[in-house]
Amino acid sequence: MPIRLHLGHGASGNAASMEPFVRGLVARGIAAAAVDLPKRRAEDAVPAWRAAVPDGPASEVGVGGHSYGGRVASLAAAEPGTDYGALVLFSYPLHPPGSPERTEARIAHWPRITCPVLLLSGESDPFAKIELLKAAVPLLPRAELVTYPRLGHGLKPVLDDVLDRVTAFLAAIEASPADG
Repeated sequence: MPIRLHLGHGASGNAASMEPFVRGLVARGIAAAAVDLPKRRAEDAVPAWRAAVPDGPASEVGVGGHSYGGRVASLAAAEPGTDYGALVLFSYPLHPPGSPERTEARIAHWPRITCPVLLLSGESDPFAKIELLKAAVPLLPRAELVTYPRLGHGLKPVLDDVLDRVTAFLAAIEASPADG
């Protein structure tokens, strides 16, 4: 069974705001669904995420989201016993705008994420100074970073490329032999 991707929305959005991503992935043959998240700290939204998104098997469950939704998904993926097959992070909020010193707190959980991770980010994103993001990615055991010049926090101007890359990423995971 192919991986089904569950996507969380940004802090100012809802599940409907992820519709362009879901619709584009479905058109590419990827089973995808949006998850509604409560408006609270990302750490406090993890129980709602866990209630909405099934645990593995990893071959069937992928997670991710835009900004806040991706952060919530990443926190859930870092929890012990979580079995996700992939994590896709659109515009990960590495730090609040103007507060790059808060980066460390937002990535402290990254080394505990064991599934493959794809990060897609604008190089002018005020929520993720690109040099800090590039320096943080090696904390993820199996990660790939794709950046877009002159792009900020939203990826809709390059959505087709983003979704093509997500499709290829998931196909590579499904084609690789199981770990162990």
